[in-house]
Amino acid sequence: TDRVTVEVRYYLSSLESKADKLLHAIRTHWTIENQLHWVLDVAFDEDQCRVRTEPAAQNFAILRHWVLNLLKQEPSAKCGIQAKRKKAGWSTDYLLKVLLL
Repeated sequence: TDRVTVEVRYYLSSLESKADKLLHAIRTHWTIENQLHWVLDVAFDEDQCRVRTEPAAQNFAILRHWVLNLLKQEPSAKCGIQAKRKKAGWSTDYLLKVLLL
C-alpha cells in the first residue's frame, strides 16, 4: 500500500549526548533486536506458531531461544541455523552432537 504512518517515541536518558548519537544508539539496539527475531522467524517459523495462551507461549519462546543458542554453538555443520535445525531433525547423531552429549 501507499499509506504512510508516523510513530512518535519518547526516550529518557541521563546521558549527555547529541541527538544524532542517541538516535544511532537507539537504531543500533533495534537492529540487533530485529536480527534476533528474524532468525527465530525464518529458522523456527515463529510467526506461524498458533500457541497463544500463557504460559505455553512463553515456554515455547524459551525453548526456541535455547535451541537457537545450542545450534549457534555447534561448529561442525557449516550451514545456517535453519539447515542445522533440519539436520538435527533428520540425524540422531547430529542431534546428540547439538545437545552436547
